[in-house]
Amino acid sequence: MRYGFVKAAAAVPAIRVADCDHNAGEIIRLAREADARGVRLLVFPELCLTGYTCGDLFMQSQLLCGALSALGAVADGTRELDMGIVVGLPFAYAGKLYNCAAVLHKGALLGLVPKRHIPNYGEFYEKRHFASGRSIGAEASPLGYPVRFGEGQLFVCAGMREFAFAVELCEDLWSPAPPSAALCAAGATIVVNLSASNETVGKAKYRRSLVTSASGRCCCGYVYADAGEGESTTDTVFSGHSMIAQNGVILAENAPFGENLIVADIDVSRLARECARLNAFDEAPEGFSVREFDMQLLPCILERRPSPHPFVPDDDGQRASRCELILRIQAEGLKARLAAARAHGAVIGVSGGLDSTLALLVTARAFDLLKLDRARITAVTMPCFGTTDRTKRNAAALCAELGASLREIDITAAVTQHLRDIRHSGAHDAAYENAQARERTQVLMDIANIENALVIGTGDMSELALGWTTYNGDHMSMYGVNCSVPKTLVRHLVRYVALNSAQALRDTLLDILDTPVSPELLPPEDGRMSQLTEDIVGPYELHDFFLYYIVRWGFTPEKTLALACAAFDGAYDEACVRKWLKVFCTRFFSQQFKRSCSPDGPKVGSVSLSPRGDWRMPSDASPALWLKWCED
Repeated sequence: MRYGFVKAAAAVPAIRVADCDHNAGEIIRLAREADARGVRLLVFPELCLTGYTCGDLFMQSQLLCGALSALGAVADGTRELDMGIVVGLPFAYAGKLYNCAAVLHKGALLGLVPKRHIPNYGEFYEKRHFASGRSIGAEASPLGYPVRFGEGQLFVCAGMREFAFAVELCEDLWSPAPPSAALCAAGATIVVNLSASNETVGKAKYRRSLVTSASGRCCCGYVYADAGEGESTTDTVFSGHSMIAQNGVILAENAPFGENLIVADIDVSRLARECARLNAFDEAPEGFSVREFDMQLLPCILERRPSPHPFVPDDDGQRASRCELILRIQAEGLKARLAAARAHGAVIGVSGGLDSTLALLVTARAFDLLKLDRARITAVTMPCFGTTDRTKRNAAALCAELGASLREIDITAAVTQHLRDIRHSGAHDAAYENAQARERTQVLMDIANIENALVIGTGDMSELALGWTTYNGDHMSMYGVNCSVPKTLVRHLVRYVALNSAQALRDTLLDILDTPVSPELLPPEDGRMSQLTEDIVGPYELHDFFLYYIVRWGFTPEKTLALACAAFDGAYDEACVRKWLKVFCTRFFSQQFKRSCSPDGPKVGSVSLSPRGDWRMPSDASPALWLKWCED
């Protein structure tokens, strides 16, 4: 449970209808199996102590007494397990019968939650036996001591209050107003659902959509345990289709007729922070009760390795559709800006590197949308001290294949004169490098003035995060199309275009992708780049990982470090990850002044550093707390 992860599980016991003793034994066996895997919250299906398909046997006192006896057996049999366990049973109270969930921890019953929405259609006739638990708030003593019996219960871990779970039962999820909405508004970060949903054609897909949308809408973890083997097949078949989701994403799923235990790690600290960020959760409803339990906070060994590239989908098809959408967003943003400015054209500095390549591809798309001749795109290549033949050649080839007008303006003499004018020492220092970047920006701006055009910015979000941009140099433009695209995603966007282009353009783009990332501001050595960006500031894939988890989710550096070490296991050791995490934290704070006056540009994903939108930070904030971890 360290770093806010709760290992949750959904279990499908092989029951026998109306054989409560057998069912209790199966539940205890699965609970012990889950405990051996470090599970801290275990959910079983609806009415699992008796079986969902008992029919009129639910009106038999013998079955109801057997269910209570089985509940006591499960409590006794799991007394040594430090785990929240939720099981289903029928429970009689005040002359009515209720379909209930019982919440156990270390042998103690914490509460009973009745089902609110009782289905009575198609193959379901629950109203024949069960009453709705709507508005019930009472005490009951099913195991000889009083516990709360009713709706609106939160079960909260005293040592980690972000771990707060609540219960709904099967049809509650399928109803127009599920209890989960109010439960999460009251503070639940996990909703568990005890279900008995029979299998029919197409139902699994719909069931999956309900679980994912519920977890996304309520910004919670959702553990759905479905009845399976052993239920009566007189008229229906149950497949045990169980799922665990988090904020709209399935973490684990037991396909219909699959295994009987699925396990996943739910990040409750991440969910709690997201709920705090969203205005939808700012008014908690009244009338909810809190039952605390104390649980030892043990380290959580993650079930699956975090993706090392959180901005890039692993699935090929999803990645391709994501790339197409992002390119369209970028192009539509630029299209609207060009039209609003009544610009006659666009001016873009093309270096033969990745970022300017993507910006030129986007600009070409925008011109196509406006039905403008691509020749009105003025692409300017400006060789100077560090330019290599390879990048210069690729810049020219790219412009020719896209139909942009290419100008070559050698700025060597201009920069040399400028350095002489300011009495520069000749050292290869920041002034030497930045003078080139600022001269290039001046050239682009002045050409844009002559042609009534807009200067298109090429810098990406990773460079903005690190401040790896020359202030009032490549930092400045009239519209930055790449401003919310991280470097790892830039590569995939360019590759996507390459794989869907004619051979000549494809070859040029693939060669650009194969070129090391460099600002090319220092003279080459033997014709090769002498300045490689990732040797100086660190691997962009690490920095993009840090950017995603620290900026988007607000994770601590310690938690980010732990996740990065797991994600990049075998690629970077812990010392390497620590080194570049310290660089990220230091540079992210010190370079905010550049982001505070960054140009307009389109947001394309969940992370943006725009000072007018997602990220508003003082330029003189101290990074001391974020660096304390590396000192300790």
